[in-house]
Amino acid sequence: MLQNAINFFRDFGLFDVVLPFLLVFAIVFAILEKTRILGNEGSGDKAVPKHSLNSTVAFVVALLVVATNKVVTAINAALPNVVLLVVLLVSFLLVLGVFYKEGDFDFSEKYQAWTKVFAGLIFAAILLIFADSIEYSGQQSWLDFVLDYVIQNYSSTVVGAIVMLIILVGAVLYITRGMKIGKEEK
Repeated sequence: MLQNAINFFRDFGLFDVVLPFLLVFAIVFAILEKTRILGNEGSGDKAVPKHSLNSTVAFVVALLVVATNKVVTAINAALPNVVLLVVLLVSFLLVLGVFYKEGDFDFSEKYQAWTKVFAGLIFAAILLIFADSIEYSGQQSWLDFVLDYVIQNYSSTVVGAIVMLIILVGAVLYITRGMKIGKEEK
C-alpha cells in the first residue's frame, strides 16, 4: 500500500519536479537572504533583505534547474549519498561525544586542526559524489571519465604535470601558512 503511494508520487512528478524545485528554491533563497547580494530595503539598523526580489530570483533559478533534466538527474543521484555522508558524520560525532563528560561538546574549538581536516575530507567527498552523479557521455560519469583517463595515461606527461602542480601548490600553501603562524607569534 505504501509502495503504491510512492509510485503515485513518482508518476505525479514529485521526485523529478516538485522536490528538486523546492530544494533549489530554498537553498538559493537562503543564500540570497544571508548574503544580501541583491540589496536591502531600508537603511541603518532597520535594513532588511529585499524578500520579493530574492524570492523571484530563487523562483526563476529553481524553475531553470527543474527544466534541465540532467541537473535534476544529478541532484536525485547525489543527494542520497550526501545524506549518507551526513549520517556518517553525525554518527562519528555521537561516538566521539560518548567519551566526554557531561556538558557542551565543541569539537571545532578543541580540535581546530582536525576540524579543518574533516571539513576538507567532507568537501572532497561531496565533490566526488557530484562528479559521480553527473553524466559525461552515455552511461559514464565525470568521475569515471577522469579515473579512466588517469588509469590509461598514468605514465603520460599530463598526469605527471598535474601531480607536480598539486605538490607545488601544497608546498607553497605549507610555507605561507608557516609564515603567517610565525608572524602571529611575534
